[in-house]
Amino acid sequence: MLQSSKIFVPTYQRAYSWDTEKNPQKTPRQVNVFLSDLEDYIKSSTNSPYYFGHFLFEKKPDNRFGVIDGQQRLTTIVIFLSALFKRLESIRTLTEKEEEIFEDIIKRKGTYRFETVYYDDQLFKDYAINQTKKDHNGLDTESAKRIVRAFDYFSVQFSKKQEKELLKLLNAVQSATCTTHPVENESEAIQMFIFQNNRGKKPSNLEIIKAQFMFNVHLYGGEEKGTLIEEIKNRFEKIYKSISSIEYKIDEDDVLLYTQRVFFNSLWESNAIEKINSELTKESRISFIKNFTQSLATSFEHLTSFFGKDEKNNIEIHSLITLGGFTLAVPFIIKAYSFGLPVSEICKLCSALESLVLRHRLIGTRAEITTRINEIYQKFRATNSEITPIINHINWIKSVPSENWWWSYWNNTALENSLQGGLNHTIAKFLLWKYENYLESNGKSGYSVSRYDKIENPELEHVAPQTENPETGYDNYDEEFRNQYIDCLGNYLLLSKSHNCSVGNKPFADKRNSYNHSEQQREIQKMTLETPIWTKELIRQRKEKIVKFIIENV
Repeated sequence: MLQSSKIFVPTYQRAYSWDTEKNPQKTPRQVNVFLSDLEDYIKSSTNSPYYFGHFLFEKKPDNRFGVIDGQQRLTTIVIFLSALFKRLESIRTLTEKEEEIFEDIIKRKGTYRFETVYYDDQLFKDYAINQTKKDHNGLDTESAKRIVRAFDYFSVQFSKKQEKELLKLLNAVQSATCTTHPVENESEAIQMFIFQNNRGKKPSNLEIIKAQFMFNVHLYGGEEKGTLIEEIKNRFEKIYKSISSIEYKIDEDDVLLYTQRVFFNSLWESNAIEKINSELTKESRISFIKNFTQSLATSFEHLTSFFGKDEKNNIEIHSLITLGGFTLAVPFIIKAYSFGLPVSEICKLCSALESLVLRHRLIGTRAEITTRINEIYQKFRATNSEITPIINHINWIKSVPSENWWWSYWNNTALENSLQGGLNHTIAKFLLWKYENYLESNGKSGYSVSRYDKIENPELEHVAPQTENPETGYDNYDEEFRNQYIDCLGNYLLLSKSHNCSVGNKPFADKRNSYNHSEQQREIQKMTLETPIWTKELIRQRKEKIVKFIIENV
């Protein structure tokens, strides 16, 4: 097929998603496994050819084949071979037979045998095929970065191999087998995709929904079928490009769920597949497909701005994203973007939602919060897009008296109680980052808040170490000190990883001397100016100060 035709990835398919694990101590990723499987094969004594699996294609009239299933493997095969030929050429001139293989599988003059999605294709050709691009600049999508990482990985691995092993790998790929099924009817291709992926393989919910939408349009689209299919393809082209920009920050199936909650205007929406399948049984299915696909594309478009330029330019958005765990917040945010609210208003909304999310995570109550905010969410509409009622409602939840038990799970009393013992380290680091900004800005005007990612590999330091140090400088490690003072906010300090490693389990005097890089470090220096010993009383004082800040600002 490669020799006599052209294979391409349709624009409505996802971009390259196989990744490479840089740290070999971690679980191997797909690209690593691809190579290790081939290496194991050439070391084995088997005479049977290597099997690459099954590929599903949609055949076009001009002898072009759109890959419907198997594009990740196919993309990796092409990258693998291109890197292998590059290494062979560095050893010696390619033989006539090897040049024929290259021209048949990769490129003959100006004809490329395989093309990926259009927005990554030029990078794919420049970096992985022609090697005219040598740097890593201008990689706009995660899929482009994966292409580069895969080619670099193969190049590094091949640089360690001699000609004999390279030729064995080339022969294994060249003589490998696979099964293919080209179909000329797009409806049949989509139906086969659904059939195949419902039997063992697990695509994302978004992939399943896309296939079901296109299949239903083929069945029920009538005279509009061609136009509707083109519209869905165009929408998903934009969706997948958005995914390539933000997938490292949010999961595509979560965006599908958030879109469902926006579309049906309820935070209680949960099972996207079940809900959408139900809608596809109705007479209004075609109208639903059009409207939901548009809503889905809009959600991804807005979240691309939210996680992209708006996060870079607005500390409130950066702060909420840094906190994470914002399932409750994102549907509000998608609505706010959809209603055309200015970023300044979205920032105010983010700050209010962050406060509620943070309290919910800190307090850890089993009380269900969705019911408490679903009504105000449902009232947040294009015709009523003021965020003031939402902010007022959240502030009321935070201040409601404890006597009103059904609402009071997230009030200041509950928050203060949650801060008395040890905290989840991720949450503690987040709170200390906020506290650091508070200390830095205290009494200053025109102050620019520091971003969390400005800290290099932030870690949580225990000022009094968890393991008792026989040196002087810490309070007596009695039962009270171990149980109540070691793991608490007053004894936590935010440090970079390198700083944390350097102080370790050292005496307090040594640690104290290194505490001069941030306001909270200098705060500890000031607290121990007269008596350089880190005591229970000092830990208690510092904890009270941090708790007071959190109560007033969260």
